[in-house]
Amino acid sequence: MINLIAKPLGVLLYWIYEMVNNYGLAIILFTIVTKILMLPINIKQTESARKMNEISPKMKELQEKYKNDKEKMNVKLMELYKQENYNPASGCLPLLIQFPIIIALFNVIRDPIKFIFVNTPVTFEQVNKSFLWITNLSESEGKASLIAIGTFVIPVLAILSGLTTYIQFKMTTPKGNKDQTQNMMGTVMPVMIGWMSYTFPTGLVIYWIVGNIFTIAQQYYMLKVAPAKKEA
Repeated sequence: MINLIAKPLGVLLYWIYEMVNNYGLAIILFTIVTKILMLPINIKQTESARKMNEISPKMKELQEKYKNDKEKMNVKLMELYKQENYNPASGCLPLLIQFPIIIALFNVIRDPIKFIFVNTPVTFEQVNKSFLWITNLSESEGKASLIAIGTFVIPVLAILSGLTTYIQFKMTTPKGNKDQTQNMMGTVMPVMIGWMSYTFPTGLVIYWIVGNIFTIAQQYYMLKVAPAKKEA
């Protein structure tokens, strides 16, 4: 299943790379293309988050009113969801759809010779150099320039990865949210993403950052700009 997704992604990435001859730029353009293709899914997810923000005050009232009767509270919440035409699971489906794509992309970048340079005679060393695949700086064959670049770039990308994840999470979290589990996830998850980004392939981290920026811009428009225009 993952390989079926990875192969066309590899073809697309190679096609873009052939046009720009720069893997970093190719990853950025590739991310924008895939995000545009998945825009209907992302819009649905953002609309679900917007709807959650709208009904969040009513949910809090019910949770406070029936805090000593969990069964009745759940019944009232279900009635509210039906009244507001809101499906709590609607925000999870887009994430489930995107998850295999992220895994497939990881495989593409982890093994570019298998998925990208399928019909091109290149060595792993050539792929390392042009594809920003710096898995271990201490084993860069003494190339001081690669070590210097990697020592600076990788931590910066890891920080940006965690920061953009945090911003994206906060934009879809209802104001005044008192769900301790959700708030903890909003803090722990970006830290985990940043830490993992320090060891992940640079290309994958670039994909994650650019994808987050794209989603943040989309969410900002849908959650802030569009409602303001509608009210005006």
